[in-house]
Amino acid sequence: MTETASPTVLHASTETGPVGHRFRRELGYLLSGLPLGTAAFTVAVTGFALGVSTLLIYVGLPVLAGTLRAARALANTERRRVTAVTGRPLPLQHPRQAGAGWAGWLRAVREPQPWRDLAHLVVAFPLQVITFSVALTWTLGGVGELLYGSWSWSLPQGPDDQGLAELIFDTSSRAVDIGFNTAVGVVMLATAVPVVRGLAAMQTRLARSLLTDRTA
Repeated sequence: MTETASPTVLHASTETGPVGHRFRRELGYLLSGLPLGTAAFTVAVTGFALGVSTLLIYVGLPVLAGTLRAARALANTERRRVTAVTGRPLPLQHPRQAGAGWAGWLRAVREPQPWRDLAHLVVAFPLQVITFSVALTWTLGGVGELLYGSWSWSLPQGPDDQGLAELIFDTSSRAVDIGFNTAVGVVMLATAVPVVRGLAAMQTRLARSLLTDRTA
């Protein structure tokens, strides 16, 4: 007989997995968050603005109901992503049978959780921009700085061109310039794991706070 692993066991196995595997999973979560978040933010803001602005001509209610349904579907995508990156299940939410017509649309917009889903799509977007930018800069920037000695020859070398090392140490020595930038790369890559982990934690905590159905 096959037994299904409990959430506790799943969480434990994820947390104790190889550091490199967990780092790649968290980095992938952060980097994929911005394109998904951009699409979700566009749907949420456009649908909400259109629905509210057309309420007086009796079009807004079905538009809002449709927007909330789309928000639930997009939020379920984020729930799957949070479950995959943390190993802690975040249950999916399924629309209740609200019926057709005005009564069904009214019941659909009165449910609290779809509005929380919609709020998450809007609130999470600025955070996704920040976490994407920092994660990408910290990792690729660290690699670039570590290999600085191999590509720094392509930088302008005029009398008015000053690098960060020259501004800090007041020297135009190429050895100092390469050594300083290489050291920066080492520091960035050495701290990439906790930085990415912290960014992923912020994003997943926001998701859990808004995408957990309090009434379930």
